Amino acid sequence: MNDFVTKKCKPCEGGVEPLSAEAAAANVQQLDGWTLEDKCISKTYTFQNYYQTMAFINAMAWISHREDHHPDVTVGYNRCNVVYTTHAIGGLSENDFICAAKIDKLFDI
Repeated sequence: MNDFVTKKCKPCEGGVEPLSAEAAAANVQQLDGWTLEDKCISKTYTFQNYYQTMAFINAMAWISHREDHHPDVTVGYNRCNVVYTTHAIGGLSENDFICAAKIDKLFDI
């Protein structure tokens, strides 16, 4: 388990620098199956059916609400692509990695 799941997102209204490419690369290595792109991290989850996909969406929405940090999501019948970036700073912040880790934690149950 990485330590991101024990952290809480900090409010971000801009005015801070995004994580460096090196820091983002080190952070994404602590996550399972997430891909680092230019200014975001992403992962596609697959499910057996639409019901399971929507259950995941609802659980993810609850985490996002509690952390006050929201992903961009694309949903299909049995898949969900999740993309995190911190829009207020135009890049990645620690909040993105915290939420990604907490979403992955849903599957440890």
